[in-house]
Amino acid sequence: MEEEIVDAVKAVETAVANVVEQAAEQGGHHGDALIWIAFAIAVAALLGLGFMRLKQPPLVGFILAGLLLGPTGMGVISTSENVALLAEMGVVVLLFFIGMELSIKAFVRSINQAVLVAGGQLVASMALAALLAFMLDASLSETIILGFIIALSSTVVAMKMLDEMGELRSEPGRVAIGVLIAQDIAVVPMLILVSSLGGESIDFGAIAFKVVVAVALLGGLLWWFGRNPKLKLPFAEAIEDNIDLLAIGSLAMCFSAAALSGLAGLSPVYGAFLAGIIVGNSTLRSRVIPVIEPIQSILLVVFFLSIGLLIDLDFILENIWLVLAAALLVVALKTVLNILLLRITGSDPKTALVAGLSMAQIGEFSFVLAAAGFASGAFGSDIYRLAIAVTAISLLVSPVWFNLVERVENLATEGPGSYKEALAQAYEGELDGVENVVWSARARYRALRFALYQRRARRAEAKPDNVAVAATDEAVPEIPADAQASAADGSGASGAPAAKPSKDG
Repeated sequence: MEEEIVDAVKAVETAVANVVEQAAEQGGHHGDALIWIAFAIAVAALLGLGFMRLKQPPLVGFILAGLLLGPTGMGVISTSENVALLAEMGVVVLLFFIGMELSIKAFVRSINQAVLVAGGQLVASMALAALLAFMLDASLSETIILGFIIALSSTVVAMKMLDEMGELRSEPGRVAIGVLIAQDIAVVPMLILVSSLGGESIDFGAIAFKVVVAVALLGGLLWWFGRNPKLKLPFAEAIEDNIDLLAIGSLAMCFSAAALSGLAGLSPVYGAFLAGIIVGNSTLRSRVIPVIEPIQSILLVVFFLSIGLLIDLDFILENIWLVLAAALLVVALKTVLNILLLRITGSDPKTALVAGLSMAQIGEFSFVLAAAGFASGAFGSDIYRLAIAVTAISLLVSPVWFNLVERVENLATEGPGSYKEALAQAYEGELDGVENVVWSARARYRALRFALYQRRARRAEAKPDNVAVAATDEAVPEIPADAQASAADGSGASGAPAAKPSKDG
């Protein structure tokens, strides 16, 4: 009996030890994961803050953070699967948010222009893709997919840039949103066609049917809400003051509609957009928007990080001139094309400039199209990596390009003699900031040299007479007059720089 008790006690001790060991291992694993997550968030925040201090869009810093931490960078994030899932959620929530904020009357007014501009973009993109395909000796299927990829613009980046400029709810924002929504709807037939280019026969009847269904659903919703009052959702009065239920209920509706749309063969973001229209035309609109906006912002930061993770630095370095030339060519030509199409379809010069610049990049759905073409075998490995690199770089440089051209154009219309003068005036603030940093560093350096000299002098005076006499025979380094002036102005031992003199002396 005693032996059985002893055996039972030993068994319990062994089980407890195993549980403790497993808990320690899991705790250490999760602890390491949390450290890297914290590091990634900190790097993204610091780079975003740095670009904001340089008066550039912070999203460029988020993309660079993903590039820095990705598999071809520091390798902190070795896989992008989980990040890609969160990024897709960010895009879905963004389209849901756009649907909520969409003005039905304003969108209906812009439908004709949006369709014409989106169609013109597709035709011109196919011509540019044919040129690139000729240079790269690509096949017909690869040419078609490249045309689709170039035609699309990024809803996420364009919305973010317009919002930071305060133009999201003005005329340029309305026009750009109309064109971007037309592109998002066009993604549905594009995906179906790309998936069918891998060798199987193309069912044009199925493609046409799904397009008709998508247009009919959108048209029906716009017609209904344009003629009827605000929709009263179930339990609206019970949950309108409960932030938790508003958030979880809205997200449940968003992702449910996205899932149903995906199962039906349409784009998930299309379903999320329709759900946003429904919520935005309900009595809960004003309560839901401030609850969803912070969630959307967090997921969009993850989206920009995921863009950086997709960039293959090794491939870019091996083909640096080809990638840069293709990216800059696409961004420049899309800018000119967008402005030209918007002017032809009736937009004023200011609206055409701002809206056209906001759509100069290649869109996030281009990643999806490239992946679908590669999976179906219609896209070669080299073309696929080139398309991913060009898309990512266009997203990276687009905010800077937008900022640069918009500033220069605004100043050029005010009277500078040339674009060179406009460029200097546009970035006068940044140049002054860099000048201040350089001047401060030089002042601190001079003050430090003078402080070290004073310290050596005091030590020499404190030594015995014979040592002091010997020290006087040594050459004393000459202290520059500007260093002495800096110290005299109060920048000596503390190392703090004096006030910067004015340009007038």
